Amino acid sequence: MDRRSFNRRMLVGGGVAAATGVTSLSVAGIAESVPAAENPPPTAPAGGQVKHLKMYAEKLPDGQMGYGSEKGKASIPGPMIELIEGDTVHIEFENTMDVPASLHVHGVDYDVANDGTKLNKSHVEPGGTRTYTWRTHVAGKRKDGTWRPGSAGYWHYHDHVVGTDHGTGGIRKGLYGPLIVRRKGDILPDKTFTIVFNDMTINNKPGHQSPNFHATVGDRVEIVMITHGEYYHTFHIHGHRWADNRTGLLEGPADHSRVIDNKITGPADSFGFQMIAGEHVGAGAWMYHCHVQSHSDMGMAGLFLVAKPDGTIPGYEPHHPTEHEHS
Repeated sequence: MDRRSFNRRMLVGGGVAAATGVTSLSVAGIAESVPAAENPPPTAPAGGQVKHLKMYAEKLPDGQMGYGSEKGKASIPGPMIELIEGDTVHIEFENTMDVPASLHVHGVDYDVANDGTKLNKSHVEPGGTRTYTWRTHVAGKRKDGTWRPGSAGYWHYHDHVVGTDHGTGGIRKGLYGPLIVRRKGDILPDKTFTIVFNDMTINNKPGHQSPNFHATVGDRVEIVMITHGEYYHTFHIHGHRWADNRTGLLEGPADHSRVIDNKITGPADSFGFQMIAGEHVGAGAWMYHCHVQSHSDMGMAGLFLVAKPDGTIPGYEPHHPTEHEHS
């Protein structure tokens, strides 16, 4: 999904800040001057805004379920929600289905009335509406001197009601979506893609319909990876790698974060990272997949299609796009 097109992205917070000039780094006691990039990427602004969104739970024609930001436009995964540390969001949630449903979120702050479960009566009956409030905070010191982490991270939301008191039926049918919380100054991507391993499907698509994702060489691409269901998986992408930290980006020559291209992920895990499409490897049809061999053999694989500037993809025969392909 191109950052310049927000058709399915619920962007909460806005603005761009860019640094210029020369950065001075100290490595092993040696000062090193590093010239600023010719075109520094845009960065996240300060948080602290209060936002209001609408979200709908809907049954889909194929028997699945989805969340949408407009009636009749539910999708699997649901809309991307982005916040900046310090933001608060009020989500007016309408359940258009004939069964109870909810919104339960990971990684951010909420009180028990906004938990989204039947156990504390914070769900929504068929045809009903409820406003869920999620808050975020910045890192800082507690009164006892220990460090309190901030809300920044790659998180997710999902139903916690359909089928069982844990939302097993809703999650299996597609009631889930991505949430990103950024820190002020975080680099913003050109495109963000959400990949969900849900049991033995990818974004609730069986192997022969696994989604492909499109970029051009040089694009700053962000992946949000979420796992649901009964199984542990590993996420692997060919030709590309990332730092195993909060953003996937190294913070400088002294950052010793492990660089990986494969990460284990279990039910309700989520992580994300940024990478440059085709960096050092060029354009091509690059596979992503679960590296549990039996899982990939059963179809848990798709393509990260990186095009040359002229739009061609070496080694790939284009075909008519389908609804499960994302640009």
